[in-house]
Amino acid sequence: MSRAQLSCICLIAILLSLSALRDAGAEEDNATLFRRWPSSRNNVFEDINLPVEWDVGSGRNITWSAKIRNGGWPPGFTASPVVSAGKVLIGSANVGYVERYPAKQDIACLLCFDAANGKLLWQYSSERLPTGRVHDYPGNPICSAPYVEKDRVWFVTNRCEVVCLDTDGFHDGNNDGPYASEPSNDKLEADVIWKLDMMGELGVRPHNLSNSSVTGAGDLIFLNTGNGISVDHITIPAPDAPSFLALDKNSGRVVWSDNSPGHNLLHGQWSSPAYGVLAGRPQVIFAGGDGWLYSFDPAGDVDGKAKLLWKFDCNPKTSKWDSWGRSERNNLVAMPVIYEDRVYIAGGQDGEHGEGPGHLWCIDPSKRGDVSPELVFNKSQPGRPIAHKRIQACDPEAGDFTKPNPNSAVIWHYQGLDADGDGELSTFERFHRTSSNATIKDYLLYITDIAGNAHCVDAETGQGYWTYSLSALSYQSTLIAGNRVYIGNEDGEVLIFKHAKTRELISRNQMDDCVEGILTAVNGALYIATRRTLHAIKTEPK
Repeated sequence: MSRAQLSCICLIAILLSLSALRDAGAEEDNATLFRRWPSSRNNVFEDINLPVEWDVGSGRNITWSAKIRNGGWPPGFTASPVVSAGKVLIGSANVGYVERYPAKQDIACLLCFDAANGKLLWQYSSERLPTGRVHDYPGNPICSAPYVEKDRVWFVTNRCEVVCLDTDGFHDGNNDGPYASEPSNDKLEADVIWKLDMMGELGVRPHNLSNSSVTGAGDLIFLNTGNGISVDHITIPAPDAPSFLALDKNSGRVVWSDNSPGHNLLHGQWSSPAYGVLAGRPQVIFAGGDGWLYSFDPAGDVDGKAKLLWKFDCNPKTSKWDSWGRSERNNLVAMPVIYEDRVYIAGGQDGEHGEGPGHLWCIDPSKRGDVSPELVFNKSQPGRPIAHKRIQACDPEAGDFTKPNPNSAVIWHYQGLDADGDGELSTFERFHRTSSNATIKDYLLYITDIAGNAHCVDAETGQGYWTYSLSALSYQSTLIAGNRVYIGNEDGEVLIFKHAKTRELISRNQMDDCVEGILTAVNGALYIATRRTLHAIKTEPK
């Protein structure tokens, strides 16, 4: 058999595996206690029986609460709960659950709780990198929302590792492998299946934190590596290291990788990929640290390399990058979201850079090649587009100019809602930088920005319907459950709106601390992580 024939057979096997997962996924979600992040990254849940009122102080409608340490610095680096098969998994900093790591010792953890009563089942413990805050910011939790299938969970640690665990831990009496070097087989410790050290084996150099939330299809999992700039906020220490990875989920073997951002990296890479079948073709969508959105064939090419389908510049070409946030050019912190054969993405920066102009895009994923809104030319060669430039793609003083891209995939572009019709966007009408993913149902899109504004937008046309000041900063994404929209903020409130084109606030509920993690729900229970507590909230029977 020739190499070409063998490669073709392998490609067909991977595509069949992707198709099988797509067909089976919906049945699994509906049949079991299962609420992982969907591969589309659209945080929508159809339960109409979630509570709209609760009281943390009195315990009304609070099923259980468990101690965690969430949030950290920069703002917005937080962990979010995932529910699977009777277990709740969430990243945390150390609170002293495991005897060999007293609470005063700074490590990052992945915690697994019993969904019925909040009892800790096991903890994965991850010590800090010796290189310090440039790679692993002190005090932060494991921020990767784990990806779960049956009895396996995959996530990215603070140490820039991809780890696969047994969801049963050592409670099943087995040390599953091939990894068998756990420091302890106590039942409160995690059972590791395999690890991939992206710094040691792939040369990745993360900035501040590695936090990608893994997604998968068939036998592949996908993630951003976190490769970024150095402590001086100028140097790119590893431009040739991969930014995007596809791994064999069973072994951790690299199936393909891509380093497209390369020398154009702006800051860190803190987004996470989405997967879906778009226009009849499987695609995995990555938000790059250069402010571009990339789509790849999930199977790669026949030679084990990445196969780019399209790329999209999410910034105006004349915008400039400034390493400390004093500019209009953004990188991408939010996840891309897939809905009805369209891709949605909004630009932002880490929370310490504060407010700034934001851009929310709706993109047609059926196009191929460079599908950005504009192309850049220079007067020295006006007939040929020039290469992308890191700091400013189009510099008019250097003779650069733009032309509309005839291959543009833009469906619409949202920057705010002129609610009072005065022709200007006020602070409360403007769409600012964000780390929030869009959440979409019935073609109504909800998203928050760093300035603390919630926006409701028509997902088909980009028309704004309403905005609302949350009275506090908001870093994370909304949850749609039934006919309600749940939004948390830094003041520790969870605001609940009616899912509608007209703005209607149903209730406000005060938590015990600020809410930064993304809310999730399953089987009538709402799971909310504050900076110090994970709460399971469910309406008590009368």
